[in-house]
Amino acid sequence: MTTLTRQDLNFGQVVADILCEFLEVAIHLILYVREVYPSGIFQKRKKYNVPVQMSCHPELNQYIQDTLHCIKPLIEKNDAEKVVVVIMDKERHPVERFVFEISQPPLLSISSDTLLSHVEQLLRAFILKISVCDAVLNNNPPGCSFSVLVHTRDAATRNMEKVQVIKDFPWIVADEQEVHMQEPRLIPLKTMTSDLVKMQLYVEERAQKT
Repeated sequence: MTTLTRQDLNFGQVVADILCEFLEVAIHLILYVREVYPSGIFQKRKKYNVPVQMSCHPELNQYIQDTLHCIKPLIEKNDAEKVVVVIMDKERHPVERFVFEISQPPLLSISSDTLLSHVEQLLRAFILKISVCDAVLNNNPPGCSFSVLVHTRDAATRNMEKVQVIKDFPWIVADEQEVHMQEPRLIPLKTMTSDLVKMQLYVEERAQKT
């Protein structure tokens, strides 16, 4: 067995590539399953060997890609603690928050070439959980919108304003009402532990949505 530090083989970049690819699929699927957008703008694709729904709307797709492009350096440096998909009602009050908690080990133990395929199997389980999460969540009110938040470690927060990855797509501090929800119901969906990354997904759901 070989043990590598985070600097070897650009370990952080490998993790960031895998997670951002996964998060893109997950965000599209959340928007489809929770009916934030009409089902007609989605097409069935295959990812992680399971069917998923991906948006065909150019502006929506660009927003998701730009957001993840900005998040990627934070994951690469292990500075991102949480990535949160917030679904909001017409008054922009959160009704649901899909929280992806991410942590990376300081050392990576590689015992075989099956590591990445093992991680892919674990991510497939997340996608399957998201695809059926409406069974444990109440319906959302009509006219919802969404945003993507990232919770960073303290040192990263101080440096974020200096680094603008995409022109005209700056980081802004999230509204307090987007970040906090009064007495939410907590629904754990999935947890994974691997040598590459640890991740937990849960939903915070507002008790009264209407």
